[in-house]
Amino acid sequence: MSEATSPSRIYPANAAGSTPEMVTVKKRTVFAWSLWDWGSAAFNAVVTTFVFAVYLTSESFGPEAVTSARLGTALLIAGIVVALLAPVIGKLTDAAGRRKTWLGINTAVVVAATALLVLVAPAEQYLLLGLVLLAIGNVAFEFASVSYNSMLRQISTNANVGKVSGFGWGMGYLGGIVLLAIILVGFIFPDVGWFGVTSEDGWNVRVAMIIAAAWFALFSIPVFLAVPEIPALPESQRQKVTVFGAYRELFQSVSELWKNARQTLYFLIASAVFRDGLAGVFTFGGVIAALSFGFDSSTVIIFAIAANVVAGLATILMGLLEDRLGAKNVMVTSILLMIICALLVFLLNPLGTWVFWVFGLALCIFVGPVQSASRSYLAKLIPAGREGEIFGLYATTGRAVSFLAPAAFTLSVALGGAAIFGIVGIAMVLLLGLLLLLPVSAHRSAATTE
Repeated sequence: MSEATSPSRIYPANAAGSTPEMVTVKKRTVFAWSLWDWGSAAFNAVVTTFVFAVYLTSESFGPEAVTSARLGTALLIAGIVVALLAPVIGKLTDAAGRRKTWLGINTAVVVAATALLVLVAPAEQYLLLGLVLLAIGNVAFEFASVSYNSMLRQISTNANVGKVSGFGWGMGYLGGIVLLAIILVGFIFPDVGWFGVTSEDGWNVRVAMIIAAAWFALFSIPVFLAVPEIPALPESQRQKVTVFGAYRELFQSVSELWKNARQTLYFLIASAVFRDGLAGVFTFGGVIAALSFGFDSSTVIIFAIAANVVAGLATILMGLLEDRLGAKNVMVTSILLMIICALLVFLLNPLGTWVFWVFGLALCIFVGPVQSASRSYLAKLIPAGREGEIFGLYATTGRAVSFLAPAAFTLSVALGGAAIFGIVGIAMVLLLGLLLLLPVSAHRSAATTE
């Protein structure tokens, strides 16, 4: 961690295409950048996974099969919007030199959507409001992440990009644990929580949304103060960057990869699929725990804290072993074990809550290692001098298929008639990603070295 956050010499993005100047990035800049990840746990862990999503699918809003399917549909629609627009968001904002501006705008939308969830009372007539706000928050969060992840190249070098990124990732896990613990102790667990809040009319969850919004807003501030804005393209070049032009250049990049770096393209496709399966684990995990295993709100949060702890520790441990074991071996083994754990959760469901505690936590162990190994594996496939471009495409492809897990979850619940069937849909997405990953070469082809 100390190396990841130490001052480093970097080449910042240069809009004009001239030789970039060397600048120094101090560890406080990296820390400020990572605090956005820490704060974003308010939306990832509290809103979409373990607190509000569970609340929104409770019996107060209707039958579990109906509420689960509608939640999946809302996230599916949000995923389609992201898939259509995310590929051009980064390019257009970078061309205008307004990366921080749009990070701020989208972060503000997420914070506002989260705060407005306080209006969602536990009654069927409020279900649509909750779903709409959740979908808006998801879209804005994904757009904000495009700008935020693009900043990684501003605060790291090729030599430490993995460590800096891992530090941010770890801060996200840690932020989720701390905020969930605060909400559990302050509002969910006690009969009368802080400020006299009780569970009557869902106020313990609704007030928690205000806390989550304030948390994200507060910890997002440092990145805007510490990380400099990128320069804009010259006016003549900026006028040429349009939505259609951005899509055209995206297709040209994919075509070039097909001709000269096919293994890289294969991996981008495979990783996009299995990473969406990983997202589905946390997006719908809390819903399955509550509806299929009878976890109450406090138990779901306790499970969430445990899941974040084991995921974080496993990621650190496997990171230390990855060079010896090989990144692809880590990914293949981890995804396979996740599929097995998911199917065991489904098959052993009638045996009681211990099934989810054992195999649900076991499944969470492998999420972080897959994410970490995926990034380092791609770094070995990238042709020299194209790191920023390919990592940008890596982010884009992941968002372009972000509808897969919600669609599989929704379809499985609809066919099975209960939330527990949703985990089978998520397992199928992971299996598809695994099958796409297996043929990918563990080494760069000759073409990629050109």
